[in-house]
Amino acid sequence: MGLCFWACRRIFFGRGNTSVRVPTLVGQCRCFSAWTTPVYDYRKMTPTQRREAVEYRRLRMRPWHSPPHWEFQGLLQFMISSACYEHKRVIGLTPERMTECETGILDVCNRFTTTVYAWCVLPNHYHLLVQTDRLADLRAELGRFHGRTSFRWNGEDDQRGRQVWHNCLDRGIKSHRHFWASVNYVHHNPVHHGYAEKWQDWPWSSAAAFVERVGRETASKIWREYPVLDYGKKWDVD
Repeated sequence: MGLCFWACRRIFFGRGNTSVRVPTLVGQCRCFSAWTTPVYDYRKMTPTQRREAVEYRRLRMRPWHSPPHWEFQGLLQFMISSACYEHKRVIGLTPERMTECETGILDVCNRFTTTVYAWCVLPNHYHLLVQTDRLADLRAELGRFHGRTSFRWNGEDDQRGRQVWHNCLDRGIKSHRHFWASVNYVHHNPVHHGYAEKWQDWPWSSAAAFVERVGRETASKIWREYPVLDYGKKWDVD
């Protein structure tokens, strides 16, 4: 597939990163293809391509040096989001670029966060749920990553001068409910945007490892108790 099977080091569960049966999370996956278009229908993939997609996910499920404390811990937890300018799918031009983006932002997190609880990279934006006491440094380094990728991708696409990224936003986690709704929001994002119908079918996400770690029953319970439909509403003032 040409994808980078990068072993995350200090990512997810404290250091270093599968199927949950919840509403809308069963069925097809519009997965990325290294062979043709950016957004690919899983049903149209060949058996070999499907096996490679599954193997990509499997190889990323590495053991963690130490699990995180899965709970609201106050002022040092943040949701960080960044999008491509005008929501153009610059990241998602190829699966290699998707993997490059994921690898890059996780490498930044490896250096400037204590824990990455959840992440997902989509064709035109990404979300991170992290713990850090170096927020300003993290944002600055993500900004430098955006600059490097803008220059490289514009060269690859022969579009010098194109604006690739539009800002990088952070929001402090305010409560226990806010924390878990954020976990669900990040993991559900590929489903919400129509790229997959199961969390675990999206390769550029921590969702599959989260379910493997906590178990299907616990993951489903968390989904029910902290639904994405509430995201940004009453829980953020608890």
